[in-house]
Amino acid sequence: MQQIIFFFIRNKNFLLFGLLFIIAITLTIRTHSYHKNTFISSANFFSGGIYNIKSEVTGYFGLRTENQKLMDENIRLRETIEGLRRKESGPVLDSTILPSPYTYRSARVINNTYSKTRNYITLNKGTADGVAVDLGVITTKGIVGIVSNTSENFSSVQSILNFNSQINAKLKKTEHFGFLKWDGKDPNTAQLIQIPRLAPLVVGDTIVTGGKSTIFPKGILIGTIEDFELGDDDSYIIDVALFNDMTNLKYVYIIENKHSEEILQLETETEDAE
Repeated sequence: MQQIIFFFIRNKNFLLFGLLFIIAITLTIRTHSYHKNTFISSANFFSGGIYNIKSEVTGYFGLRTENQKLMDENIRLRETIEGLRRKESGPVLDSTILPSPYTYRSARVINNTYSKTRNYITLNKGTADGVAVDLGVITTKGIVGIVSNTSENFSSVQSILNFNSQINAKLKKTEHFGFLKWDGKDPNTAQLIQIPRLAPLVVGDTIVTGGKSTIFPKGILIGTIEDFELGDDDSYIIDVALFNDMTNLKYVYIIENKHSEEILQLETETEDAE
């Protein structure tokens, strides 16, 4: 306490000056409109800057929550679209409760390879979240791959940039079917093979999933025709410019066909009967 008293005694002139200076500034601001407006404007600028920084920081840390909300909304919209595709003719009272054979789950990419011949993607969802082998994986822009392995909390996806990948695909305009593969060269380009030479091809036409498997619904985007040539088997080999940037994946959707087991069992029994 004595030190504090000595401090005020030693600095009494400076403290008195500071007090009188503050009083003078306060009286000037209160009695002169120009100074008052200038002070308020400066204070608003300063506080506005602080609030803006605060908003940017809190907004950044809230991005993951907002992304999850958008993913959940997109899932609901995709299931509604699938229901609309399959609805029978007749009035529908509420399109939000139309039945869809597909269930969608959102997931985050935690690892992604694209420079090898057999590339894989790791997701932060596993069997505890209902993820199983042979489920399709897509983004809002197009297909990504197929789940190849799972653990309780994580899953591994065989990327479409994988020599072992072969996905049923078709020309959107003409419905000619083939298989999507990858030649291991460019991560932005895949190849659509076994397209008959009678198919009319135009650079820029869209390639989508064919829907002839239980993994991907029909019509999921893949890419556009970049180039094409006739192969040795008298069918086209088409270079497909992928819609997805496979080198920069962050969030994906995992697709489950609720009828896949029933369909596969029926097909197996039919083949055995023959």
